[in-house]
Amino acid sequence: MEYKLLARIDSPEDLKGLSIEELPLLCGEIRDYLIRTIRSVGGHFATNLGVVELTTALHYVYNTPRDRLVWDVGHQSYPHKILTGRRDRLHTIRRLGGLSGFCSAKESEYDVFGAGHASTAIAAAMGIAAARDLQRESYRVIAVVGDGALTGGLAYEGLNNAGISGRNITVVLNDNKMSISPNVGAINRYLTLLTTSPTYTKTKEEILALVKKIPAVGGSVEHLARRLDEHFKTLIVPGGLFEALGFKYYGPIDGHDVALLARTLQNIRDAKGPVLLHVLTVKGKGDKEAEAKPVEFHGISPIPPKDAPAKPEDPAKASWSEVFGRSLAAYAREHPDIVAVTAAMREGTGLDFFDAEHPDKFFDVGIAEAYAVTFAGGLAREGMRPVVAIYSTFLQRAYDQVIHDIALQELPVVFCLDRAGLVGADGPTHHGALDLSYLRLVPGMTIAVPRDGDELHDLLETAVRWTEGPFALRFPRGSTRAPDYARPRRRIPVGSWEGLHEGEDIVLLAVGTMVETALKVREKLAEEGFSAGVANARFVKPLDEKFLNRAADRCRLVVTLEENALKGGFGEAVLQHLNDHPRRDGVHVETFGLPDRFIEHGTRDETLGLAGLAPEAVARAVRDSAAALQIRPRRAPVVSKTALL
Repeated sequence: MEYKLLARIDSPEDLKGLSIEELPLLCGEIRDYLIRTIRSVGGHFATNLGVVELTTALHYVYNTPRDRLVWDVGHQSYPHKILTGRRDRLHTIRRLGGLSGFCSAKESEYDVFGAGHASTAIAAAMGIAAARDLQRESYRVIAVVGDGALTGGLAYEGLNNAGISGRNITVVLNDNKMSISPNVGAINRYLTLLTTSPTYTKTKEEILALVKKIPAVGGSVEHLARRLDEHFKTLIVPGGLFEALGFKYYGPIDGHDVALLARTLQNIRDAKGPVLLHVLTVKGKGDKEAEAKPVEFHGISPIPPKDAPAKPEDPAKASWSEVFGRSLAAYAREHPDIVAVTAAMREGTGLDFFDAEHPDKFFDVGIAEAYAVTFAGGLAREGMRPVVAIYSTFLQRAYDQVIHDIALQELPVVFCLDRAGLVGADGPTHHGALDLSYLRLVPGMTIAVPRDGDELHDLLETAVRWTEGPFALRFPRGSTRAPDYARPRRRIPVGSWEGLHEGEDIVLLAVGTMVETALKVREKLAEEGFSAGVANARFVKPLDEKFLNRAADRCRLVVTLEENALKGGFGEAVLQHLNDHPRRDGVHVETFGLPDRFIEHGTRDETLGLAGLAPEAVARAVRDSAAALQIRPRRAPVVSKTALL
């Protein structure tokens, strides 16, 4: 398809050369380009289709990048990238070396503030506005919030401070009634009432019709009409919330009428003080499947051509999230005290299985991780067994609550950290790279990491029956071997490791996903004649000290492998223990994990390679350490047949 207008837009300055009447055609081309590209390469889909007109109008009216446009929930920034010089690179999005799936200040001057987590835009925009005023500058500051961001407390802290500040700042509320899972809570009901009140709409129309019939008597009639409009808005529709917070409130208006959006933004662009424009959009707009199933099409994988052969599904495989959700639902049948809590990630954490079977015991609190944790603490205080399922990277937002509201009170709350480790294309904002480190610091916290779905099934049983304080269970993105959900579950002794192979000189202590890596490393070392043992170190806290002591007594080289930051992680725990319990003959420890930097986006294998965790790289480093310690092969290296040809 030829894009007559879009092909001419390499910057917002080019956009300003179009007439308002041409904008709908441009938006149609942008939407078509988005659909074609993202269906081909994958990425965030439905939410971006919903903001095409809004993004176009914002860049048409405002002088970006001088005017600062701050996006909340950066996964709705694809149209923004298209209009700011990155159109021809959209096909690289979320790929190694390509565009980020979120806003990134390193990527473009138009990406004013990075946003991978929700509800941050107003606070960041207020900081930018305060800096502007202190520096006596005159640019405009616009924060685009929505796609569920108003279920997060940080957004209300921003509204509260912006409203009383008197600063010139515009907040655009993109109201699509969705985040990833459907929005929940009183604010969602409030916005629904505000945007659907037939009484308000009917009354406003009657006022305008009446004004037209009154003979012209100067400005008094228009003034009366405005006062009546404001009066009915306040009494009939609860629109006073934003105005009570100190904002001039405008809307709601159709977020897919680009001409109306542009004219409205032009009218309010230079308004003094805090302004809020309420815009109604449809998530997935323009794609029938995405509109019908916005949750399923929030993000999509590349869709193969219709004539491409279907990839056979492995019935023995399931996503880690599904294993968790199905297992928890099964436990709740037997244990009426089990409840599940999440923060706007019902489907993402696999709790849709739990919700379908136990809806009265399922609580989605919206994008409010801190609330979710303290809420779970209240449940635990009264004898319930709450299981809090939150992505690893998002639990960072509730660290204070984990410490003060749960651990300090020794409450038996189970934290299930989905998406732990490197998550691939979502990149550094979503990598679960720090959880072993930040949770290991918390007194009384137990931390377990399953190597596969079977072990997750059993460790979940262990976790929900643990009564001596909080218990954290972390697992990665992707698929694993599905367990037999009907089989008898076993409670794994807390703090116990599993020996998989004996070794004479080297022992590989691996956590979670790294167990399979350790097994591959062992095979490579065995080919060179080295004797290496492997242990599934499924408990990071407490350590299996007896196992570790035996391994250190037997082997001169101890190797730790974890998909977590090396600083403060499992390897440091092992080092600390061995330092506190020194051997007469000494033992060398080599640690492998995520380096002290943020890992960019790419495929999982690519990001593991960047972190130095590919099996070949680990095996090579272990062999070099063995040579430095003068550990020699116990058997002659295995020479492959191909090497002899």
